[in-house]
Amino acid sequence: MENPVRKTELHNGIRIVTNSMPHVRSVSMGVWVNVGARDEPLENNGMCHFIEHMVFKGTEKRDAFQIAAEMDAIGGNANAFTGMEDTCYHGKVLDTHLPRLTDILSDIFLNSVFQPEEFVRERAVILQEIGMQDDSPDDRVHLMTSEALFGEHPLGRSVLGSPDNLLSFEAHSLLDYLKEWYQPSRIVITAAGHLDHDDFVSLTGPAFEQVSPGPELPQRVPPKNKPELRVEHRDLEQVHLCLAASGLGAVDPRRYAYSLMNIILGGNMSSRLFQEVREKRGLAYSVYSFAPSFSDTGAIGVYAGVDPSNLDLTLDLIYKELSRLKGDKVSEQELRGAKEYVLGSLIMSAESTDNQMLRAAQNEINFGRHKPISESAKNIEAVTREEILELANELLEAPMALAVLGPVQDPDSLRRYV
Repeated sequence: MENPVRKTELHNGIRIVTNSMPHVRSVSMGVWVNVGARDEPLENNGMCHFIEHMVFKGTEKRDAFQIAAEMDAIGGNANAFTGMEDTCYHGKVLDTHLPRLTDILSDIFLNSVFQPEEFVRERAVILQEIGMQDDSPDDRVHLMTSEALFGEHPLGRSVLGSPDNLLSFEAHSLLDYLKEWYQPSRIVITAAGHLDHDDFVSLTGPAFEQVSPGPELPQRVPPKNKPELRVEHRDLEQVHLCLAASGLGAVDPRRYAYSLMNIILGGNMSSRLFQEVREKRGLAYSVYSFAPSFSDTGAIGVYAGVDPSNLDLTLDLIYKELSRLKGDKVSEQELRGAKEYVLGSLIMSAESTDNQMLRAAQNEINFGRHKPISESAKNIEAVTREEILELANELLEAPMALAVLGPVQDPDSLRRYV
């Protein structure tokens, strides 16, 4: 059987990866740039995200309304997102409309004009987005946690940037930054769905061959974490808290044990934290663990939103579960349940063209090759109880960062948890 995943590298180094899914009628496409907020100097923080917004605001042949109207006219959707390490421009359409989608995404990516009047309007929109993030306690406490864990390193900053930075940017500086960083070696184009690889390369290749290589870009520097306590007083009904320690990077060979450890700790409804804090004690509506990974580092953490009177009790319970994870091997039943949960999510995600488009990009950016689901499943099945215990002792033994947002009466008392 022919491999459904194929890859072509253009003369300038841009990679095109497709996953043929003949049983569906849709196609998801993404233009990925391995550039994000962690690549920005402090004075440019927020620039990648601002560029992502501006790309949809007009090209030499389409204004912002025409871009939106053309996508609506074919019943498709187009959007973008900026992360710490990647920026993605993506869309999804019926297979018959793939030529139109490739034309639109190629045009906005390669030919955006960054008109000053659009720049001023979009800056106001992003300032509102920053305000919305600040008004959302769970969003705000996660940002505080990044600051407490990663400190002055770019991973500790907001993807959105600061209002002061946004007000200092100019349209031409954004365009210059795009031209400097959006280099062929950092660009990957992926598509998944009802498509033919060679036809897709013919649709996208001629336009993207125009991108010229530029000067060598700075290498990313890993953070030197010094976990801290961050407390922000607000008059809220709840106290929102996050604990976090350094985690594993996306290519670490122990990432499978890392994922399973996160599920057992607080990654689903049968997890230890969910059962102890919510089901048995009724202390929180929302409590979970999280384990994001970047190219060279990561974080393992816990979030909960609780009544202010239960803050200390909740932190004590969280630390108790962390200690239990370090003290004893997880049970065979827990490990089997976590494996089935991860395997089920992995296999079901394969039915989505969006997920397969994203997976193709992550595999190419992180590993430079296609990693079949069967390979990941085999590695998940191979994880042992001993590996999880060893990893828990390595990651959770170090000091943890703590961020607390809400009506905290005695911030100094929280220092005993850090």
